[in-house]
Amino acid sequence: MTPFTLRPVTPADLPAFHAVMMAAGMDPRSSWTRTTLQDLERSLFGPGSGGVVAVQGGEVVGVVGFRPDGAATLTLNKLATLPRVRGHGVGRALVAAVEETARQGGYGRVLLAISQFNLDVLPFYAALGYRRTDEPYAHASPHSPPPVVLVRALRGVG
Repeated sequence: MTPFTLRPVTPADLPAFHAVMMAAGMDPRSSWTRTTLQDLERSLFGPGSGGVVAVQGGEVVGVVGFRPDGAATLTLNKLATLPRVRGHGVGRALVAAVEETARQGGYGRVLLAISQFNLDVLPFYAALGYRRTDEPYAHASPHSPPPVVLVRALRGVG
């Protein structure tokens, strides 16, 4: 596989970010599939929020967003890769980038929510050290079943 690079998301990346999300193959019942460019703009460029894109050969092939949820938690959201780059470390690198952002920001943990329609990704996150929690997810869609919430405590913070 051709090497990829990571860089912060910019407003010009919104169409490509959205395209990767839509190409990821999420179940059509998920609220994910109803995400608009305007939703992405609000999510990625709100106070303390951001994202990272993985670029390969000039093309965005992976994406992830993040936003603060209180003083101790950075929430990872919208992780997606094009199907053809799966298994090559793109998703893992994007998660690591969010974790590093959390460490640098002084957050003690990263939280994420998995749609009930996307539970096949649970082993991926478990392998990265994420564990289930009974915490509610503040950003859950009222039009979808409650998500599975995962948390990973970060070392080297504080």
